[in-house]
Amino acid sequence: MKRFGFSLIEILVAVAIFAVIATGVYSALIYVFKITYLSRVRVLETQIANEQIEIIRNLPYESVGTINGAPSGLLSASATTIRNGIIFQIDTTVRNIDDLFDGTIGGSPNDTSPADYKLVEARVLCLTCSVGQINPVLLSTRVSPKALESASQNGALFIKVFDAAGIPISGATVQITNNKVTPSINITDTTNSTGDLQIIDTPTSTEGYNITAAKSGYTTDYTVAASEQNPNPLKPPATVASQTVTNVSFTIDRVSSINLSTINYQCGSIPTVGFNVNGSKIIGANPNIYKYNQLITTNSGGTYQLNNLEWDTYFFNLNNNSYDIAGAIPTLPVTLNPGTAQDLLIILQPHTANSLLVTVKDNGAKLPLSNAAVTITKGAGSFTFTTGYGYTRQTDWSGGSGQEAFLDATKYFSQDGGVETNSSAGDLYLKQIGNKYYWNGQLISSTIDFGSPSNFTNLVWEPLAQPPQAGSNSVKFQIAASASSSPTSWTFLGPDGAANTYYTTANTNINAIHNGARYLRYKLFLSTANQSFSPQISEVAISFTSGCTPPGQAFFSGLSAGAYDMTVELAGYQTMAAVVDVSGRSNVEILMSQ
Repeated sequence: MKRFGFSLIEILVAVAIFAVIATGVYSALIYVFKITYLSRVRVLETQIANEQIEIIRNLPYESVGTINGAPSGLLSASATTIRNGIIFQIDTTVRNIDDLFDGTIGGSPNDTSPADYKLVEARVLCLTCSVGQINPVLLSTRVSPKALESASQNGALFIKVFDAAGIPISGATVQITNNKVTPSINITDTTNSTGDLQIIDTPTSTEGYNITAAKSGYTTDYTVAASEQNPNPLKPPATVASQTVTNVSFTIDRVSSINLSTINYQCGSIPTVGFNVNGSKIIGANPNIYKYNQLITTNSGGTYQLNNLEWDTYFFNLNNNSYDIAGAIPTLPVTLNPGTAQDLLIILQPHTANSLLVTVKDNGAKLPLSNAAVTITKGAGSFTFTTGYGYTRQTDWSGGSGQEAFLDATKYFSQDGGVETNSSAGDLYLKQIGNKYYWNGQLISSTIDFGSPSNFTNLVWEPLAQPPQAGSNSVKFQIAASASSSPTSWTFLGPDGAANTYYTTANTNINAIHNGARYLRYKLFLSTANQSFSPQISEVAISFTSGCTPPGQAFFSGLSAGAYDMTVELAGYQTMAAVVDVSGRSNVEILMSQ
């Protein structure tokens, strides 16, 4: 009698099939349990929110408000409850509403009884649920008085939050406190879609309302009370007068950072260097109180990262006598845009009693100029230095396409037919047929030779502003760089070092992925959202350095104190002459015109 069994391979295959089926069944069961749990939590959240709304509806009208809120009442702005072993948070918001039917406060006619009804919102959130169950339940209701509202001697506080470009910021968190009124005020709320938060029927108070506006990932703006350290604040606490509207505006935007490195001319790190860093924005005057003013020290590797910075112009001053600043990449002070990470190299040399740092820039573009001969003379002594590499730029494309190497500054490599290069010599527009512009167009520059391996710092184009009708990001750029003048292909990349991102803000830091290359091309993208309008480009400039030579800067050390005659010469520019007084660490900026 023959007997047949299973081979090892057959057993392994059977076990694998069973494991796949079992895993699928297990995953399906887990998913069903999760959905059931989510539904259960949602039902509980809805029940709690309904209960809160019913409690509010049964309160006397004058009691409908939050403790330390406006309107003031018996409700807690935030509380917790436990249902079926699950902890829930209940957030209650009550706001007076000024309805248009009888006029508005400060309007025409002026409504002296602006609190027409109350808008109540109950927000319930599970605190002990996993990440998948964190969406709250929101219920709202209107609560109206039984009779007409009585005349009020209170006022109104209207708060507006916008960004650096003047665009309203929705969802900004606004905190309002006032300990000068009884009961005291402590409100935290968010701006609506137009960046507004309106507090109606607000108790009157002279410079009593302390306000802070913030948002995750954004800077913070706030009022400042007078103090011994700041006797004259620029934005004191807000005043609310009887039957009037107080308008207060706050500006916030995405936070930025500066990645600081202290080095020598050979790119060697210099550790533990101390600076006093301050911005240009002030929160108090006479004397000036800077909004940002910090003492920092680079680490053992000569680096320091300044995070959560506001858009501003930042100044770096040494706070010791070990070194002098011989230059910076980019030049100091640093202008920081919202939502950017700026690399900053500060080149240092051993300190001498008297030194002079000269920065030479183009008067129009305000970019550093390379190869400018800077000569300073005092008596029989004369010193000449040439500024480091600065930038290359193109201001005319009317010479046409087909040029591989950037020899003729009026030509370029190619375009797709959507760009007009000669409708106005020196400017680029979208091509026009009749009275309509193309929707988009692209242009690729000739190959620019920087002479040696270089670090590319900033991409700048003019004009900075484009017609709003053309839409957002109507001008975009990408950069391609290579160690060879004729690579197999040019790979164009954006600010993230990726092929699907674009430089959309002028004077933007170029991604360090291109550093060390000698040759570069740029690719321009023009587009419009309205065929009656076209974006315009009149100049494209690339700021760069070779090694660690700061662009457009010449440093003189070991000088004697006193007045020096200075001349600055550069081919194609008018020669500049000035008298500069040297005493200690001296700095001067020269603007040259063509």
